Amino acid sequence: MQEDDPQPHPFPEQALPPWRRAVIKVGSSLLTDGRGELGRHNAAALAGLIARFRDQGREVLLVSSGAVAAGRGLMAQRRGGMIQRQALASLGQTPMLALWQDLIEEPVAQVLLSHDDLRNRRRYLNAQATLQELLHHGALPIVNENDTVAVDELKLGDNDNLAAAVATLVDADVLLIATDIHGLYSGHPGRDPSARPLPLVKCITPEVMAMASGGAGRLGTGGMATKLEAASKAAAAGIDTALFCGHDPRALGALADDRLLGTRIPAHGPRLLARKLWLRHQPASRNRVRIDDGACQALASRGASLLPGGVTGVEGDFSSRAVVDLVSEQGRRIGRGLVQYHASDLQRIAGCHSEEIEDVLGFHNGDTVIRRDDLVLFDQAAATH
Repeated sequence: MQEDDPQPHPFPEQALPPWRRAVIKVGSSLLTDGRGELGRHNAAALAGLIARFRDQGREVLLVSSGAVAAGRGLMAQRRGGMIQRQALASLGQTPMLALWQDLIEEPVAQVLLSHDDLRNRRRYLNAQATLQELLHHGALPIVNENDTVAVDELKLGDNDNLAAAVATLVDADVLLIATDIHGLYSGHPGRDPSARPLPLVKCITPEVMAMASGGAGRLGTGGMATKLEAASKAAAAGIDTALFCGHDPRALGALADDRLLGTRIPAHGPRLLARKLWLRHQPASRNRVRIDDGACQALASRGASLLPGGVTGVEGDFSSRAVVDLVSEQGRRIGRGLVQYHASDLQRIAGCHSEEIEDVLGFHNGDTVIRRDDLVLFDQAAATH
């Protein structure tokens, strides 16, 4: 007797653009059995997909959650704050890496990144060079945040956004985010019977973010909202993102053939210059330079550099060439850049004309506070309003 055809997939199959290098993000919900113990089933299927990619001559980096969840399975006490989470991450790193190494023939390499690794230009370039070298030698880099030493105000946050940062760090062609549902829906598919699948999302708007209602699973730190945040960052850097179900054999089989059963968020801009790419994906800074509406307009509409005359306030204690966030008079973060002057010196020349800098300070680091080549804007439209 002939078996009935399987149920049609909720997402239509679509082609993925050609790619050579991918970052794959796998969350805790796919790597645990629901009790805090690491599970092999989904990990084995994803390891098989990675092997297919590598057999095709492609390069893969893995951002893997699961260390904290695995650590919970090794400790009797399950609740606690930041310090306990750091201990759990330290305990769980070894079994999490061992799981992947057991499933993958090539050597795996642990890479722990911190907030400072992405903020400090030299450390950023060192991390980039290390990852490039690991790929050159055929290893599978497994990247995670260095939770053991992170503190709340200096955390990168969730692994979705970390994956976007890694994708920009290594100039990946695509960011593949494995989820525990098939993709993005117009509403919560478990609560809204009218929720429809969204196979293509051209831009991450507030309306799209509103569709990502609900939080993370019990063992995770992110939800669909953080995945869309990551996709938005990747898109701005010229990198496509694909959301797919990490325990769906049809979705995994399709990916191996450059097809997607899930949601695609295409890149919506050209690749940024390396320095601007680095600046855009820096963690939010506590060092801020407040600028007036005229400066906002000049930056957004004329592609100008920031001059001292447009500066109205300085927050933080930073050195020359530090990363600072630009804030409008209304309190919006509109951009980020490398500042030419120390915070105390910038306070003295705020509101001055460029030709007055040397008279005020007794020296001259240039006519600009931030050069255009050292500046990125988050949203040019917002900067003008």
